[in-house]
Amino acid sequence: MKLGYVTVFDPNNIKYHSGTPYYMAKALQAQSISLEYLGPLKENFSLLFKAKQYLHNHLFSKRYRRDREPLILKGYAYQVSKKLSGTDIDVVFSPSSLPIAYLECNKPIVFWRDATFSGLKDFYVDCSNLCEQTIRAGHAHEQAALNKCRLAIYSSEWAAKMAINDYQVDPSKVKVVPFGANIECNRTVDDIKKIVDARPIDKCKLLFLGVYWTRKGGDVALKVTKELNKLGLDTELTVIGCQPPIKETLPGFVKPLGFISKSTTQGREQLDRIIAESHFLILPVQAECYGVVFCEANSFGVPCLTSNVGGIPTIIKRDVNGKLFSKQANTDEYCQYICNLFDKYSEYKELALSSFNEYQTRLNWTVAGQSVKKLLTEVIGPKASYK
Repeated sequence: MKLGYVTVFDPNNIKYHSGTPYYMAKALQAQSISLEYLGPLKENFSLLFKAKQYLHNHLFSKRYRRDREPLILKGYAYQVSKKLSGTDIDVVFSPSSLPIAYLECNKPIVFWRDATFSGLKDFYVDCSNLCEQTIRAGHAHEQAALNKCRLAIYSSEWAAKMAINDYQVDPSKVKVVPFGANIECNRTVDDIKKIVDARPIDKCKLLFLGVYWTRKGGDVALKVTKELNKLGLDTELTVIGCQPPIKETLPGFVKPLGFISKSTTQGREQLDRIIAESHFLILPVQAECYGVVFCEANSFGVPCLTSNVGGIPTIIKRDVNGKLFSKQANTDEYCQYICNLFDKYSEYKELALSSFNEYQTRLNWTVAGQSVKKLLTEVIGPKASYK
């Protein structure tokens, strides 16, 4: 089987979108699928639309986004079409619906992503308060991509339902395959047992891992940490990815480490050590389409405490690999859950091991790649799958 792997950006850039398109490509290749990279693509009329975006966003009360501009998307499609000429591929495949929405070709088109435009609109800050032009273009591109594709794969039930309900897509061509953890992991159950046993039983180590403090719920994580200490449970909060933008002096039990790059050996080792030492990943997010970081935490046997929003319920199952709270949940709910597990620490250990099992059975790229290969084989037929 050979795929034309379409990306707007450099497909080998492990930093783009937290590395998901990079690991997605590697997962497909690990299933003996050949990839022909059809990217990066050039953004036509770049200066014109950058100027329009700047002026619109600074002079008017509504936000314009050029990444949904039809002329740019049609330019991507034209470039892909030219790259396809003379290639011997079975499927045009993309981790985004943007570059293939207006593509004309005689090969089946498949994309695998985490959200629809309708899901993004008014969910994330940079997709809120959009101008009518961007809204129309966004819905039009999404509808075109869904009409044109042979298969639309989403990382969560939340996104899949939006595709079906908001764009009247035939449910039979919409599938759900969760993304895996964007890390290399060869840990075994015995490794995880040792990691979990090494965590202190008289001190709770919480980890906040995210670049966006407000959207990821940093204020709630900080309040939970303060309250747990008041309740008598010695608790520490490690913050990675950002500096808490608060005016008060941070208490000694908060450790802001800033951004740590996992693209370097030193950064990866430091992150691995900190995650492994943590009892919980706490991210009371306000908006999240998926959240690969939860899969990564589970790969270390770290349960996740987060919000019941977006695509997260596909990843986190109650008392299996963490706990989902409502966006409006108060700190008492988080604290009670954590304190109960520390009072019955054997139950915490069971939860930690169960979290690793979820990673091992559902939330890794090997399982994801196997699932997508099966779907692709059904699309193109068994003969082409063995080319």
